[in-house]
Amino acid sequence: MIGDACSLPIRRVPTRAGAVGVIVAGQAGPRLPIVLIHGGGMDRAAIAWARLIGPLSADRMVVAPDLPGFGASLSLDPVGSAAAMADIVGDALDRVGVDRVIVAGVSMGGDVALNLALRSPDRVAGLVLVAPGGLAPRVRNPAVQLLAWAAAQLPDALLLPLVRWGNRHVGQLIRRMVADPATLPPGIAERFVREAARDQAGIAYLRYNQASLAPTHLRNDLSDRVGSIPAPTLFFHGANDRLVAPADSRRAAAQMPRARLVIVPDCGHLAQIEAQDRFRVELGLFLVEHRL
Repeated sequence: MIGDACSLPIRRVPTRAGAVGVIVAGQAGPRLPIVLIHGGGMDRAAIAWARLIGPLSADRMVVAPDLPGFGASLSLDPVGSAAAMADIVGDALDRVGVDRVIVAGVSMGGDVALNLALRSPDRVAGLVLVAPGGLAPRVRNPAVQLLAWAAAQLPDALLLPLVRWGNRHVGQLIRRMVADPATLPPGIAERFVREAARDQAGIAYLRYNQASLAPTHLRNDLSDRVGSIPAPTLFFHGANDRLVAPADSRRAAAQMPRARLVIVPDCGHLAQIEAQDRFRVELGLFLVEHRL
């Protein structure tokens, strides 16, 4: 077992992209609801937030959607960009009946959360960003950027077999994404492997990357806009993250008026899973500090 979230019921919530699967836990009350947005690849709400939905729902409503093309929404056509995914999250929140919320996102989900905060600033009362995407001007250097863009332009007849080949090696990839595989909860890597074995798995993340890549830069770079986000923000980033540079979070936090950055030593990309106890402490302090 990797956490109670795996057994929670999933609601089908209408959006402009179709009916997305959403975990809704806890009860509406005086505390603001928290929205949990999963990452890319083979992620889904019940993996990214498996051991956190239960504790968070003890005193507030938790809403954790699976974005189109992921998890319980795998059958839906992917929507591509983080901005389009933010609109889907907004639709789901409207249907669930929650307005002002705290939004937490990991990796690609952090990119979605940032877009939601920029597009609907009155809705987002607080942001929690775990190794967020959307804050880099390019992939490493100009040459690597150009190669990544060129690869993303290949036809599906070539790209989709590559996606399926990569899916067969997800277990190894997950263990390389963390600083110490021993920190992973039992069964978590196997859950990613099971997701990768599903038909159409990985295509939505491919479409996100295709939407983000340009020949010379990343189209989803929000680093010149985040300074306008008024919501208090917690950045939580593993110091040994090899997928999203901690420097991206450091630069963004320095520009934002109410941001705090936590860099976790001996921690990789899956920071909220690898350092779950530290994450819960920092999140709790953040919620208390800002009376959320």
